[in-house]
Amino acid sequence: MSVELWTIILVGLSFALYIYIGWQSRVKDTKDFFIAGQGIPSIANGAATAADWMSAASFISMAGLISTLGYDGSIYLMGWTGGYVLLALLLAPYLRKFGKYTVPDFVGDRYESNLARLVAVVAAIFVSLTYVAGQMRGVGIVFSRFLQVDINTGVMIGIVIVGFFAVLGGMKGITWTQVAQYCILILAYLIPAIAIAFKLTGNPFPQLAFTFSDVADKLNLIQLDLGFKEYTQPFANKTMLDVLFITIALMVGTAGLPHIIVRFYTVPNVRAARFSAGWALLFIAILYTTAPALSMFARYNLIESLHNHTVEEVRQLDWANKWEKTKLLAFEDKNKDGKLQLTPNKETNEITIDNDIIVLSTPEVAALPAWVIALVAAGGLAAALSTASGLLLVISSSIAHDVYYRIFDSTASEEKRVFVGRVVVGFALVLAGYFGVNPPGFVSQVVAFAFGLAAASFFPVIVLGIFDKRTNAAGAIAGMLTGLIFTIIYIIGVKFGGMTPWFFGVSAEGIGTLGMVINFIVTITVSRLTPPPSAEIQALVEDLRTPSFEE
Repeated sequence: MSVELWTIILVGLSFALYIYIGWQSRVKDTKDFFIAGQGIPSIANGAATAADWMSAASFISMAGLISTLGYDGSIYLMGWTGGYVLLALLLAPYLRKFGKYTVPDFVGDRYESNLARLVAVVAAIFVSLTYVAGQMRGVGIVFSRFLQVDINTGVMIGIVIVGFFAVLGGMKGITWTQVAQYCILILAYLIPAIAIAFKLTGNPFPQLAFTFSDVADKLNLIQLDLGFKEYTQPFANKTMLDVLFITIALMVGTAGLPHIIVRFYTVPNVRAARFSAGWALLFIAILYTTAPALSMFARYNLIESLHNHTVEEVRQLDWANKWEKTKLLAFEDKNKDGKLQLTPNKETNEITIDNDIIVLSTPEVAALPAWVIALVAAGGLAAALSTASGLLLVISSSIAHDVYYRIFDSTASEEKRVFVGRVVVGFALVLAGYFGVNPPGFVSQVVAFAFGLAAASFFPVIVLGIFDKRTNAAGAIAGMLTGLIFTIIYIIGVKFGGMTPWFFGVSAEGIGTLGMVINFIVTITVSRLTPPPSAEIQALVEDLRTPSFEE
């Protein structure tokens, strides 16, 4: 069977499974809709958290960026993995003990301020919409290549599917769907990685093949011959300061992501939250220790397949011909010598490869069976849709619970609150579709912006809210607004306004670190210059810092 037919079968079966789970998990009350009734077992919540966190950026784009950037691409591995550890150890148990549905709920109650709650809602929506843009782009790319449909059509198909189980089952439906999606995405990532590792090195374990084979040495020599710097050379594409800032932004941004934090409210107690954090870290590590190997093997295979071949030879490759139709792979014989050259110079480079196709195209480049190629497509969709669904629930709960119920109508019935939540999901789906059709960058690039916004807005007020009883509402509001506004202006100015990165060359992906520092300084300063929180809140913070270990 062809790759396209296999893709239709595997994607169709996976979508049918998601829809079935969503139907079986349909809910009627707010506790089930927003936090899955707090009845999810630790191991299941760990798998769901891993799927929620390993988005299209991790599955589709991260290995592509590492493949392109080489050593410097490890910032995504270090930042995202370190950030999850930071979240699991520093924040999750305390937030779970606090017992609220959402991050804005924590901010509003901890700082005794509806204005602080509203600012947190705005920040949550900014972060979530930026993040969901990357997921929708990933969905569009997968459908564009493997089902030979327009990218916009692919985005719409994805929105309909994710909307079904998000609207019907809320967090309960999303959680069990994400458990299934984790199983699909991890198999889709490991099978081709194992096959390629064995094909190139004779070792079926990608991590060992990456460490002990000579592929890295060969690739370094090839890169030097083509005019690139060595694949394993540190700081070849980014300055040391930019690498540091991006890594920190990704770390603290992870710890401030609202759609991940809310996952720790779906388990029965604090002990279960700790265990689910451990399970999630294990499930995440399986993919993240495989990514560097897959990145290097993909780079090696692509250069061998494309460089120094004629346009006619390349276009006879079925995979290259089909990816070229998506406009994410392009060839142009600029010097008319009859052969394509891959070079670091834009003026002479004749092969253009979008970072986001590296993982998806690798099984085809390596001539793996059609069903493996189709499985990777299903895995990419699983990764994108699982995270998109979690983000949609954050937007829904931020407006339906934190604004509508907590501020405007505290007498609203369970049915009415769930109805409002579902309506908000519908509006969020429309926005997600728009950003999927008009994405502001590569998947990992867009997601990095979301992490920067989370770092600059949420992380300081959550950390200080837990560990500093003197921090008050005035400080939290001023800090969130200052950090968020500064980071947004810098990102928009650099990425879309032609502004030169003026802070020592730090990129838009890393500026969230400076936004976080500004937030901390403003929050602490304003809090010390204004009256302290009430005695009740200070006592609550004292109690919150003593984690519970109930069964």
